Amino acid sequence: MRAIDVRDLLESPGSLRTVHVEEPVPGLRTELADVPEDTPIAADLTLESVVEGIFVRGSLEGRFTMRCARCLKTFERDFDVEMTELVAREPGPDDDYALEPDLTLDPEPIVRDALVLEMPFSPLCRPDCLGLCEICGGDRNLGECPGHEVTDPRWDALDVLLQHLEVSRDEGPSGDGDHTTR
Repeated sequence: MRAIDVRDLLESPGSLRTVHVEEPVPGLRTELADVPEDTPIAADLTLESVVEGIFVRGSLEGRFTMRCARCLKTFERDFDVEMTELVAREPGPDDDYALEPDLTLDPEPIVRDALVLEMPFSPLCRPDCLGLCEICGGDRNLGECPGHEVTDPRWDALDVLLQHLEVSRDEGPSGDGDHTTR
């Protein structure tokens, strides 16, 4: 994003200006969400001169492209993110953003941080997404999984014992398979 000249604001504390910026920001990406590099982000920013520097507040609008964490389908969703940040004139150790030496403000790091924090960690294409079958990989939303009898492997030892008991019962007390009492 292009830098914004704020010298006029710094000369008159308390003054403000609204700026509209609409540009792409490359590299906005997490594992399952991103903003495509050719997609512009619209930002309506109010810049207010304060003693410490420039107070920036506004909204960011655009579109996320995401992959569902359950079924891995790609889908898009609009975003509208509100943000507020202080850009320090003379930054200290606790300041995240600072004015450039030529008294311009670069909005890109502020926009980048606000949007990456808004990107969902585990996006879902819909709240009731059934996801993929862990056995056959079929999409359960489309009925591609025929259904599988799944038992928890922690019960395998009990299953072996149950089979052993059934075999012992079938053989009877004499071990010959005869169940009659003598």
